[in-house]
Order: sequence, then structure tokens, then C-alpha cells
Amino acid sequence: MPTSIKRIGIITGGGDCPGINAVIRAVAKTAIYKHNLQVMGIEDGFLGLVENRISPLTSLHVSGILNRGGTILGTNNRCNPSKHYVGDDEQGNPIFQNRLDECVANLKRHEIEALIVIGGDGTMACAAPLVQKGINCIGVPKTIDNDILGTDITFGFHTAVATATDALDKLHSTAASHHRVMVCEVMGRNAGWIALTSGVASGSDVILIPEVPFSLDVITDFVNSRMHRGRGFSIIACSEGAKPAGGDQMATQIDPKRPDPVRLGGIGAWVANEIEQRTGIETRHTVLGHVQRGGSPVAQDRILATLFGHHAMELLMGGAVGRMVVTREGRLQDADLCECAKGQRLVPPDHPLIRAARSIRTSFGEYITDAGHGRKKSN
Repeated sequence: MPTSIKRIGIITGGGDCPGINAVIRAVAKTAIYKHNLQVMGIEDGFLGLVENRISPLTSLHVSGILNRGGTILGTNNRCNPSKHYVGDDEQGNPIFQNRLDECVANLKRHEIEALIVIGGDGTMACAAPLVQKGINCIGVPKTIDNDILGTDITFGFHTAVATATDALDKLHSTAASHHRVMVCEVMGRNAGWIALTSGVASGSDVILIPEVPFSLDVITDFVNSRMHRGRGFSIIACSEGAKPAGGDQMATQIDPKRPDPVRLGGIGAWVANEIEQRTGIETRHTVLGHVQRGGSPVAQDRILATLFGHHAMELLMGGAVGRMVVTREGRLQDADLCECAKGQRLVPPDHPLIRAARSIRTSFGEYITDAGHGRKKSN
């Protein structure tokens, strides 16, 4: 049933992402112009909520931000109110405190009756305990990784794919000129959506994703085969979470103070080095890194972010509690926020894009079964 809410808060958590400002704009303007609500902005994610850094957002604050990257509110991917890092003990071990009660008190102090939470799976996991404490949170799925349960797409993903595709396109020319193998490591954590989509869009020869463990023997055979057929170069799109069969993901840092302590990376350099050592073919690697998060959102993300922000307000004002905006089969819907926070949406091994890529002889670096002959071969 309709709600009588008069004041809401907006919080953006996790990593920055193209399109966050577009969501803030859509939420705030819908709240102000359509529902005559007061809007409060929480600075730097849940850290600002813990530290009571909350201030009014007016229509002036959110004007002219549709095409801006980042978030005008700031964000933070190190603070989990349920397990907030406050320092180290004498042995150097991190000390954590539960600051949920302070978060609830700060919301009540500012008379915030509901919270629009813009973020990824980690942010939704931070919001879920607030829902359980009686704070109505409406989630908006944000991540370049496209890995949030319950929704087919997240805003920010299209822009990251466009950035990665452009980089892979540029690597084609230098690879062809020097007859090299070029490995491009892209983001995605445990999900291979960016590598898969940008790899297909750029015509990459090999795509390595976490969901399909790879064999270096298969990759080197494939690269050698291309060289012998006169192709003269190969492009490899490699997700930061990709791993060899029987091996582990690679990490550049383990930080126990962070909600997600493992920072993935290094697989691109390792694959490039192994290919050169095994084949003698000159191989280079590029780590695309945070450029995938930055810059102005593409049109698709601006539109999706606007739709998400508006739908979040419609859900809230219609009486929804603890829900997250999702899109399924092209339709805006909603799902239980707490359920969506329980895992990650990974690439299914039989995804249509994987099947399409294999049919045009893109390799995923694994052995596949030749159904016609009952033997194994590399793709």
C-alpha cells in the first residue's frame, strides 16, 4: 500500500561506476518533483553513515550530472557497518566493531525514513542487516562487473565493456604490426562478463574467464596454429579472475581490513610470460585497470540508470520494503534485497555468447569434447 514517507536518504557504496550520478539525479528529482519529498545525501558510502556525514540534496545539487562519471556523494569500499575496522591490536591484528546501531541512530537523527542504496553485491550485503533492523532500504544494482544476483544487467556494465572493447581494438593494430600476442587483463572479479562481452565484441582470439578454467597447453597450441596459418598475431581478453585448470586465482594484495580482502590481478602478465616462454612468440600484456570505472557513461547506462532510479522511487512510494530494482528479460521488476546480497551472478558455462564465440573458433583455453569422434580437442 502507498507510504507516507516524507524524507529519504541516498547512499552510494563500493567502487565508483559510470552512471551513479544518473541514478542519484533520477531518484532525487523524482522524489522532489513528483512526490514532494526531502532528500538527504550520505557522503562516502557507509563510512559517511557511520560518521554521521549527511546533508540535504536539492534539485540544484543533482542538475547537470547525468553525463558525469563517478558519484557526487563520494563512495567507499572499505567500510562494512557490521564489521567496521577501527585499528589494530598490539600484535597488528585488525580490530572490528559492529556500528549498525550508530547507523540506525544517525538515520533517525536526520529523520530519514527510507534509504535508496546504490551499489553492488558488497553494498547490498552491508544494507541487508539494516533492513533486518527495520530500516527500509531499496537497492539499485550498480557494478561494472554485472555480477549481482537477481538482475540480468547492472548499470555501468555497458560503459566498462565499451572501454574494454576500445582497448582491445587498439591492441589489434599493434599486435598485427609486430606479429605479437597481446594479452589484455580486464576487471570482473569472479565473474567473466566484461572479458566475455568485450572479447566477443572486439573479435579477440582467446577469451579467459573465471567460469571456464583454462589450459596453457591449449592456449599455446591455438596461438601456434594461428601463426602457422599466417594470421601473424593473437589477441587474448583475460578476466582478472581467470585461473588455470587445477590452479587458483591470482591476487596482487590480501588486505584483512577490507570487507573483500582479496584484490585480484596478475593473471594477464603470467599468461603472457608463459606463452612467450613456451612458444618463443613475442608476447605483451596490458592491465586495463580503473579506466574501466571512469569517464562519462554511455547512452545505454544513462538510460538504464534513469529507469532504475525512477523505478526505485516508485517501489518505495508504493509501499515496497527491502526490495532491489532488477531487470529480467527486458522488463523492470524487483527482488528481495537480502536474497540478492547472498552471492554473485556468474557466467553460465553454456551461455549463448560462449556458444556463439566457440562457433566462430574463439578459444576459451579449455579442452572440449568432439561429440562426433568422442575425443578431446582444443577449440
